[in-house]
Amino acid sequence: MTPADKLNFTNIARALANYRPEILTPDNRQGHAAVALLLREGPLSPEALFIIRAEHDQDPWSGNIAFPGGRLNPGGESPQQAAERETFEELSLDLGRAQYLGRINDLYGATLPVLVSCFVYQLLEPARLQPNHEVAEAFWCPLTKLMEPERQQQRTFFYSGAEHTHPVVELLDPHQPLLWGITYRLICSFFESCALGFNSPEPTESTSFRT
Repeated sequence: MTPADKLNFTNIARALANYRPEILTPDNRQGHAAVALLLREGPLSPEALFIIRAEHDQDPWSGNIAFPGGRLNPGGESPQQAAERETFEELSLDLGRAQYLGRINDLYGATLPVLVSCFVYQLLEPARLQPNHEVAEAFWCPLTKLMEPERQQQRTFFYSGAEHTHPVVELLDPHQPLLWGITYRLICSFFESCALGFNSPEPTESTSFRT
């Protein structure tokens, strides 16, 4: 059985129910954000929902492919509550009607002082998405598409005054945003939690991007 053959909700739900994610604690220098990885049944495989964040000078992830989510509100809001609230604010999608499948590993930002928690849900009914001003676009992607070797590449980005090479997935048309950074790392963590292979390509000559 290939990894793609295991991409069904029975296997995903079982794997996440038995998974014990690494829960991290932000220190005084870090913020805490939470996102929702939303899945639905698709004709080829389960599909994941991604957003493209609207261009905004104050958003460090401006224009990037991401999951719906944002920072926790002060006053005791839990990461899961924040993920659900932000999903409703950004997409008018109430996750109280979805099936909660589990949590994957918390991740620290590689370049920004932020801790990100991620919660996985299965949508049980068709969703009518209404993106707010923070979201330029929302789209569904089959999980099998993420695993296609020709989509997994290495690209070089320019930020913080230097060039950095990262693994990416080319999900959209050329010149559209790439899946990279912390959302890429969360996807890797999701596949790992479900015992599915998701290998980064070896470094090759790559295109440079300024962010």
